Formats: sequence, structure tokens, C-alpha cells
Amino acid sequence: MNSFLATDAVTTATQLGLLKEAQRVAGSLPETYGYLDLFLGNVPGSLGETCKVTLLAGAVVLFALKIIDWRIPTSFIAAVVLFSFFFGRDPLAAVLSGGVILGAFFMATDMVTSPSGKAGKLIFGAGCGTLTALIRSYGGFPEGVCYSILLMNCFTPLIEKYVRPRPFGAVKAKA
Repeated sequence: MNSFLATDAVTTATQLGLLKEAQRVAGSLPETYGYLDLFLGNVPGSLGETCKVTLLAGAVVLFALKIIDWRIPTSFIAAVVLFSFFFGRDPLAAVLSGGVILGAFFMATDMVTSPSGKAGKLIFGAGCGTLTALIRSYGGFPEGVCYSILLMNCFTPLIEKYVRPRPFGAVKAKA
């Protein structure tokens, strides 16, 4: 047989899929991957779920070029860590498995759909992280990043309305 036509592939559950199945079947312990494997991408998963080193390198480029602000990714990841701990999950594994890094640095920071003010960005990122942890813990899907970002995008006009930044050069009216 021609070696060009031969395939060598393995399909298996991702880290989040294993954890969700273990949550569904009470009492079973999932086979999980180590932190280094999750960080370097030696785990099954789709593009953007695996190698965190390359995603973080891309995030450094976005920060260096001042394309994104630190507020959304920081509050997103902090909320995932906090609520994963609160819900009894491993916080570091929650950040390193799935699309949290991809979502925090590349999807949630979209300039068109995220708030423009500093406080609004913190609220938006924290909301995304909180919803991600809730969906992962209590939802029917193992991953919740995309759903949390889409839901928080719906709340962006409301956040902008109540946490509106003062226009540059505007003076607050005296009462």
C-alpha cells in the first residue's frame, strides 16, 4: 500500500469531555492530562484548544501592538479561576483545557462587540468567565466559552448604557 494513502490518526475525548462524562456518571474518575501536557498541547482537541504556548505568544503580539486591552482577558480568566474553584473544579485545569485562552484573548476582545469603556470591559470579561464556569459545571455541554461570549455580546449595549465612559474633554455638569 502506498504510504501516501495510509492514515495514522486517533480520536478520543478531550479533557473537558472526560470531565463532563465523569460528572454525568457519578463516582467515576476520569483519566486526565497533566498541566504540562495541557499547556504544550499534547492532548486531543480542536485547533485553539490544544497548544496554549502558541496562543499566549499570539496574545503577547496583540498586547505589544496595542490591539487589545488587558481588562477583558484578565477578568475573563480570573472569573473562570474563581468560579471553577467555587464549583469544586481544578482552576488551573479549567483555564488550560478547552478554549478559555483562545476566547479570552482572541474572541472576547473583538472591538466591535465588546464594551469600549474600562469598567465595561472588566464587567464583560468577568461575565464571560462566570458564564463559562457555570455552563461547564451545570450545562449540558463540556465547553462554554463560545456560548458565554455570545450571551455577553447581547448585554454589551446594556453595559455601555450604564457604564458609559465620559467623552474626551467633557466636563461634568454641576448640579
